[in-house]
Amino acid sequence: GKMAAAAEERGGSPSLSAGEEEPPLGLDSLVEEVAAAAPSAGFRLTAARPVPPARAEGPAGRRRQRSVSTARSIAVLEQLSDVHSGGQEMVIHRTAVPAPSTACHLKVGPKKEVAECKEKFASSVDPTVSQAFMLDRVFNPEGKSLPPLRGFKYSSWSPLGCDANGRCLLAALTMDNRLTIHANLNRLQWVQLVDLTEIYGERLYEASYKLSKGDTPRGELGDFSEFQRRHSMQTPVRMEWSGICTTQQVKHNNECRDVGSVLLAVLFENGNIAVWQFQLPFLGKESITSCNTIESGITSPSVLSWWEYEHNNRKMSGLIVGSAFGPVKILPVNLKAVKGYFTLRQPVVLWQEMDQLPVHSIKCIPLYHPYQKCSCSLVVAARGAYVFWCLLLISKAGLNVHNSHVTGLHSLPIVSMTADKQNGTVYTCSSDGKVRQLIPIFTDVALKFEHQLIKLWEVFGSVRTHGIAVSPCGAYLAVVTTEGMTNGLHPVNKNYQVQFVTLKTFEEAAAQLLESSVQNLFRQVDLTDLVRWKILKDKHIPQFLQEALDKKIESCGSTYFWRFKLFLLRILYQSMQKAPSEIMWRPSHEDAKILISDSPGMGSTEDDQEEGTSKQASKQSPCEPGKGMDVDDTADDSLPQSSDVGGHEPMEEKLLEIQAHIEAVEMHLTREHMKRVLGEVYLHTWITENTSIPTRGVCDFLMSDDGYDDRTARVLIGHILKKMNKQTFPEHCSLCKEILPFTDRKQAVCSNGHIWLRCFLTYQSCQSLVYRRCLLHDSIARHPTPEDPEWIKRLLQGPCTFCDSPVF
Repeated sequence: GKMAAAAEERGGSPSLSAGEEEPPLGLDSLVEEVAAAAPSAGFRLTAARPVPPARAEGPAGRRRQRSVSTARSIAVLEQLSDVHSGGQEMVIHRTAVPAPSTACHLKVGPKKEVAECKEKFASSVDPTVSQAFMLDRVFNPEGKSLPPLRGFKYSSWSPLGCDANGRCLLAALTMDNRLTIHANLNRLQWVQLVDLTEIYGERLYEASYKLSKGDTPRGELGDFSEFQRRHSMQTPVRMEWSGICTTQQVKHNNECRDVGSVLLAVLFENGNIAVWQFQLPFLGKESITSCNTIESGITSPSVLSWWEYEHNNRKMSGLIVGSAFGPVKILPVNLKAVKGYFTLRQPVVLWQEMDQLPVHSIKCIPLYHPYQKCSCSLVVAARGAYVFWCLLLISKAGLNVHNSHVTGLHSLPIVSMTADKQNGTVYTCSSDGKVRQLIPIFTDVALKFEHQLIKLWEVFGSVRTHGIAVSPCGAYLAVVTTEGMTNGLHPVNKNYQVQFVTLKTFEEAAAQLLESSVQNLFRQVDLTDLVRWKILKDKHIPQFLQEALDKKIESCGSTYFWRFKLFLLRILYQSMQKAPSEIMWRPSHEDAKILISDSPGMGSTEDDQEEGTSKQASKQSPCEPGKGMDVDDTADDSLPQSSDVGGHEPMEEKLLEIQAHIEAVEMHLTREHMKRVLGEVYLHTWITENTSIPTRGVCDFLMSDDGYDDRTARVLIGHILKKMNKQTFPEHCSLCKEILPFTDRKQAVCSNGHIWLRCFLTYQSCQSLVYRRCLLHDSIARHPTPEDPEWIKRLLQGPCTFCDSPVF
């Protein structure tokens, strides 16, 4: 998963001085992926060796440390389960979202009039006007004599599948109230797609700062109360993404097609909520479908969350809004042309007491009620040092609401809260280093919570906690910490760290992967990382996992389990590789200088060339794309047992055996994807129609092996060959115009020796200098072209067929 958080710059110093108070880090702003970061000027990333995995509440949890410092940016840490590395450490890919270099000025009127009003308010003889104006950083983001507002105060992840690569978008809110949306399009950097603050300000300006046509004018900009109102109605407090929904779009020929869309709700300082609707994939301003403003009626709003509930295959949605004074309520959200979408008839008040307990964080968890035999929705909110919960359940009598508070959790206010949506477990933390785990237990009517203390000080020592987040599948808990008190004294400097603690054992992670409904290894990277660590540590695949996986493959034959098997084999291969005796990046100290006069006559002998070739070949991994040979599927499918075998030759034999199994599984996955591609060709082509897909070559490749007997493939190939009517449509080399034979699934070689890599999604040879590559460097894929029909573009949007990773 990804990890993100934001922080305010502190004057460029590498660490905070004593006495400086740091605002709580908004880790609970993260939606689908684990998040963490901390503020400081330089960025440092260090790792500590993990100890054996154990329960987090035990005396020794598995520890993964990351020391993170960032200024004027959001640090995004993406966890990868690297199958090409033999190291047991967690693999983290780091990128950053930089803050804008210019201050954000909210549009409240014409520039000249705004400048005149600001000068008037600053020089006003009324201190209630001049001081209120000068001290409000919303009016004065550049600061003048005050330090400028740089950095971010909140960030929110969209669901998977929203950007052009099928990944997440990041909505970021800066300290000076600029709301932007970013995308990680090329994996190495983040690109700003749109500035929603600017667009919303233009909309308000065109509407004369009236929410509806029937509103009466409020006054002139020169009135200080009107000046405050126009700023308040476009100052974001929080923003949250909804789940992906389906809308219907009418084509030019009056046909309707389903289009994916996502909603972004933005809560403003005056209580209004702007609901943006974006068409997917989100590309920029042109993808904005609509923007509607809702009046919540909440005074001093502090937090926002989507309420999404499914009952009898009908999806209901709304917005949960919390106030700094205590109340919590759900607002209906009416949307047109959204397929299967329903909402509430009227607002539902979950808590109405103005008890001055501010609502800090809200989470909505879908659950199944075992006694009522139906789905229900659990809403939890952090209010001061307490957790407010509300169980919503739809029955024949209507909407049933049960609510209460969980007390006795913390002695200090809760600074962060996160939830594992897999099982409904809630985690809370306070600044004194205490983290609580709350497990919901259903009763006949409602529910109760069992809670226990996670003793972080037994794992990390004395620490202060600033934020927590749980990974997507609940394998890890990420905690942002600083040093606690030592001998009754606070530390001189604050060093922020992101600590990782395991919440699951290897056996639980493996069982969850086997029974997963997601069936995508990339989306369960936190679970696969635990499995990877265990195999690298023990240098063998546990017997129970091998047997369970073989049963799954025999019973259903899903390609997901074959990909899981390939993952295990690759990790096993890496675990048995010898560690390099030299550090690869360290430069050699040998003197490689030669006389210039001798250089023309210098040349490699045949022996030197052969030796160099053998060295190159010995370094190639069996999993490297384009370097492995095709092995028949009839090879033994069971995972090889490995043990610490003495001697050099037995180890080489074991590696060769594992390599043969890897090639066999890769060949099976390739053939299954080839059948899918041929099925798309048969469904979407006319008789003797030529496409960019080498159809005849794929058919011949599938039928070339006499040992491969798949009746489905033979029937499909027979229909396709009949439709092709003896046409072959071969590929030609773009350099010499010779025919490119389809003899290898990974590359195409013409008779003149020109080599082109094949796209693993369409099996077309990539005869261009620019192509895409899988995240784990498994395979390559070509870019879609304007001439491609829609069905080929859909094929090119797929993930890697070997590891489920996206393609960049």
